[in-house]
Amino acid sequence: MMDNQQHDNQHTLKSPITIAGVGLHTGAHVNMTLKPATPGFGIKFQRIDLPDQPIVKADVDYVVDTARGTTLEHNGARVSTVEHLLAALVGGGVDNVLIELDGPEIPIMDGSSQPFLEAIEKVGIQDQDAKKIYYSIDTNISYYDEAKKVEMVALPAVDYRVTCLIDFNSPVLGTQHANLKGMQEFKKEIAPCRTFCFLHELEYLISNNLIKGGDINNAIVVVDRPISEEELSRLATSFQREQISVQREGILNNIELRFPNEPARHKLLDVIGDLALIGYPIKAHIIANRPGHASNVEFARKIKQYIKKNKHARDIPIYNPNQPPVFDIRRVLKTLPHRYPFLLVDKIIELTDSQVVGIKNVTINEPFFQGHFPNNPVMPGVLQVEALTQVGGMLALNTVPDPENYDTYFLKIDNCKFKQKVLPGDTMILKMELLSPIRRGIVEMRGTVFIGNKVATEADLVAQIIKTRDSK
Repeated sequence: MMDNQQHDNQHTLKSPITIAGVGLHTGAHVNMTLKPATPGFGIKFQRIDLPDQPIVKADVDYVVDTARGTTLEHNGARVSTVEHLLAALVGGGVDNVLIELDGPEIPIMDGSSQPFLEAIEKVGIQDQDAKKIYYSIDTNISYYDEAKKVEMVALPAVDYRVTCLIDFNSPVLGTQHANLKGMQEFKKEIAPCRTFCFLHELEYLISNNLIKGGDINNAIVVVDRPISEEELSRLATSFQREQISVQREGILNNIELRFPNEPARHKLLDVIGDLALIGYPIKAHIIANRPGHASNVEFARKIKQYIKKNKHARDIPIYNPNQPPVFDIRRVLKTLPHRYPFLLVDKIIELTDSQVVGIKNVTINEPFFQGHFPNNPVMPGVLQVEALTQVGGMLALNTVPDPENYDTYFLKIDNCKFKQKVLPGDTMILKMELLSPIRRGIVEMRGTVFIGNKVATEADLVAQIIKTRDSK
């Protein structure tokens, strides 16, 4: 269900951020640039080192591996260890960003989200002229993995909260819990918390050359068994230290704990990062017992399915007049060149990188009713298609930084069918979906006009984005 509580605007970065570092598992040195993006763009990664510079969206549908972090792959682009950066973006309030990479893995930095969040705060975030639509749940959503004894549940709540419990049956680590009461606490309480592993895992990773990052002083190492001086000496070499020892808390002394329950707090950080892959901002209380990347991703899939099912029953957009629009009429007027009597969209209620939904309220005062069957007013079919094209123009022009300098011209209309009359008093729900990525300004879309839950009109449309005015 879409939330009808108070809504924030969407946000992007004020300017690009460049971060360089080494991938923990691949050992690859990666240059990463975070770039501002338009409303509805979401979070996407782009491998600029590969042919055609493919893009992969931060979406649970593209997760291909959760063995030692969360890995995405799509369009030939593979990006590993995305969770700490995603958590920083959620914690920093960044909704729309393009992340360019010249390598296969996000830099590990110190193993936490803090370096990313500090970089975001250094440039600042930009308020965008589009509403951020949160999705609330109205029932408990549960996930359980009996083999791993993992239990996760999302409870209805008025904001986004997370509670995390860990228990590794380890006398050293014991049972820990962490709690995030609101995203305003993320920077101080969660972002600094680094990844951790057990000694036996570390030895396996080192011996199998699975952490090629060289400097591995970015993880808390929990010593879960007796360890000899010879082993400590060998680890010291791996850690690039003269000597290494076990602290009283059962933690190797390569780093100091930032919180007594830093491991539990980091698991909470991972939950936030992985649940960002739902693709929708949510309001719920997440309780995670013994979470891991695999269970986080499966839980994210379950929540996404729930939202999609309730958001579009049978793929029909739901129009709730109480919901603030993503773009109101003033924002529509900034983008489209149309004016009275030919502006046929009142507001935009949904906008993503591939879909837009607009609203046109039809009244008896429409000028075309004076001459189009005045005694039996019916909205002309060509104007219904025009309304669709204008909504589609909002999606197309949202892909350019200065939409006021561009127009969209339609090149082709195929498979157009009129199934139901549109009459005064009707509310047209105008949905346009991209059929393929926009290339060289060519936009292929499928349009549908709904009146309530019935299809009134549908058509396949092709348009071209053309620059008509010079930027000043």
